[in-house]
Amino acid sequence: MAIGPIQLTRLAIPAQRRTLLAAALGWALDAFDAMLYALVLALLMRDFGMSKTISGLLGTLTLLASGIGGVLFGFAADRIGRKRALMASILTYSVCSFASGLATNITMLAVARFILGLGMGGEWNTGATLVAESWPTEFRAKALSIVQSSWALGFAAAAVVAGPVAHYFGWRAVFFVGIVPAVVTLWIRRNVPESPMWKDPSAPVNLTSAGGPNATASRAGFLQIFRPPYVKHTFALLLFNFFGLFAWWGLFTWIPPYLSLPVELGGRGFSMMGMTTLLVVLNLCGMFPGYLSFGWVADRIGRRNAFLLYTLVAALLIPAYAAARSPAVLLVVGAAVAFFGTGIFSGSGIVGSEIFPTAVRARALGFTYNGARAMSSLAPLVIGRVGQARGLTSAFYLCAAGYLLAALMTTLLPETKGRGLQ
Repeated sequence: MAIGPIQLTRLAIPAQRRTLLAAALGWALDAFDAMLYALVLALLMRDFGMSKTISGLLGTLTLLASGIGGVLFGFAADRIGRKRALMASILTYSVCSFASGLATNITMLAVARFILGLGMGGEWNTGATLVAESWPTEFRAKALSIVQSSWALGFAAAAVVAGPVAHYFGWRAVFFVGIVPAVVTLWIRRNVPESPMWKDPSAPVNLTSAGGPNATASRAGFLQIFRPPYVKHTFALLLFNFFGLFAWWGLFTWIPPYLSLPVELGGRGFSMMGMTTLLVVLNLCGMFPGYLSFGWVADRIGRRNAFLLYTLVAALLIPAYAAARSPAVLLVVGAAVAFFGTGIFSGSGIVGSEIFPTAVRARALGFTYNGARAMSSLAPLVIGRVGQARGLTSAFYLCAAGYLLAALMTTLLPETKGRGLQ
């Protein structure tokens, strides 16, 4: 019998449910804070007089920092524990979101968004590692897909908040709301257990023990992931994430301004509330089920086949979305692009967790995902620059090419379906 998300959580013990909730909340709120910039970008461009190129550059700085933060927090998670590193990353991006609202010039905003990116990058690999090491093999892919799906909920929540708050109180108030995720760390500190595998690599998945540092993890060398048998898979996963993330950030950083900018500036001319409606539907009907479905699809047809399916369909749909004019077509095709174009990132944590051993798992995920995010940090700038010269419609074709290249990298990854953690 097929197991759905609700049945899956009922099968877990309470401590496993809490680790899942902590990682999902952290990732959802990461999305909430990260996407506030894109949602008020049109207002920032107006008030600060920013061009598309400069606007894209600020997005690039955040993504560059996320790559750095992913590696730094990965090292921290392998040394001080997944739970502490997760809390530190959430506090970092929350405080810096608030600081973004205090910016009085482009430089101040750029600094705040850069430091926010450090925390944003650290949350993903710490949370994903915590869940991967806390859930049994047969449920791991599904659990990580649930975590990844929370990004769509955070994005949708950001769209719901940004529209009315920006309308009545301005864009600064939108960033001030971003401090709210900091409260979650209080609950994590009191209720979420540390990874049992980090505490003792030989221990089975059982969350009833207390805490203690994993000496093996502390002594492990980061260079292990660049040696056989891992090196080929390290770079294949890095490049897969790079091309996929280039396409994703290039597309979804610019979709909000694409929808809201006037037609004469290359946009679609929607009001703030109209844009909000489209984005909420795109997230709840596209991103959320896309993320959530990947684990189930990967368990049915295999990790590599699922990657190929999602990346190829996304690449084919983006040109149709770029050519769309009517709200109905933008709604339907946009949701489909979001479904396939974002679902693949559930697989990154699944495959990465199943490839790399416990001693270096957090930093390996940090390098292959957030290192790729740093490499893809040029996407908002490149798409903005091409959009400035040729229009955003043409620029979006580069995103389709990114998904095609990600599909190519999939062929270099091992099939890890059913593999236990090392």
